[in-house]
Amino acid sequence: MGSWSVTTRDTACPNGEDSATECRTPGCLRHRVCEYAGVPSLKLPPSRPNPDDLLVLLAVARAGRYTAAAAELGLNHTTIARRITALEAALGGRVLARGAAGWVLTALGEHAITAAEGVERALGALSPESARLSGVVRLSATDGFSGFIAAPAIVAVRRAHPDVSLEIVAAQRRAAQQRVGVDLEVVVGKPHVNRAEAVHLADYALGLYASRPYLEQHGTPRTTADLDGRPLVYFIESMLQVDALDEARRSTRRMVDAVSSTNVFVHVDATRAGAGYGLLPAFLADRHDDLVRLFPAEIDERLPYWLVCRPEALRQPVVLAFITAMQARIAEVAADLHGSGGPR
Repeated sequence: MGSWSVTTRDTACPNGEDSATECRTPGCLRHRVCEYAGVPSLKLPPSRPNPDDLLVLLAVARAGRYTAAAAELGLNHTTIARRITALEAALGGRVLARGAAGWVLTALGEHAITAAEGVERALGALSPESARLSGVVRLSATDGFSGFIAAPAIVAVRRAHPDVSLEIVAAQRRAAQQRVGVDLEVVVGKPHVNRAEAVHLADYALGLYASRPYLEQHGTPRTTADLDGRPLVYFIESMLQVDALDEARRSTRRMVDAVSSTNVFVHVDATRAGAGYGLLPAFLADRHDDLVRLFPAEIDERLPYWLVCRPEALRQPVVLAFITAMQARIAEVAADLHGSGGPR
């Protein structure tokens, strides 16, 4: 007796059953063929996700947007969307959901990201330069931290790994509940976050400064009471989102806003120009010989820098390398962060 050779085309179910499911409809050709052959019709396993689709998901999760992921991978928006759709079909559920600032991972997406990172590591291990890191680290941080800590840290990383780059979004805000498009956040004040890791990095001193020419013209105050009604250079109070920075102003409440800005480097430059008394980070102000710190014992606010990161970001070697470099830079400039008041 000749043997049977059955294909999906030959055994298509006329009752609309999918070929991957077991048909028990009497009279169905596929069911009768399998019954004749003496074997049950099989329920085929779901298709496995394409590794390329997993890498696309990884790019979208890190960038937060299809367009940014497409630019990174050298694809177009339509291809990215098609890859994600194919991955969701293979996994049987949604891997991404729309967040307030972009795409965020679902629970299934977070599970898939673990596999995607494994694919990325496996491909990296095949490279003849596997010990050499590459990629983009995306950081949201304050102006002062970005310039004084983050910039020197990425320089140190790039000496050993020139294919690593850093993107900085300078922001003075609370930690975001959804970290879309960034790997790491550095905020002032202890954050309250969900589904993220928070690590205390360091404290820094905030002091009151004035320029030497300004003091020569207007006189040097003898006590803090002499500051009442004097011009202050600091953040815009109505736009300040960080409680720790607002509380730091408690010793200067009776002063009058002269120059207000969301940028700390504007504070430094305005104070040096003679706009008034600046409430400034010691690590920025002490570098300028034309600035004088006033009442260091009475006005010495200590504010904490905290690092917030997504758990999946901590599994990226390039991100870990950058965090290590930031910690090394912080240790190197610890005295500058504390200012003339020293550590507490």
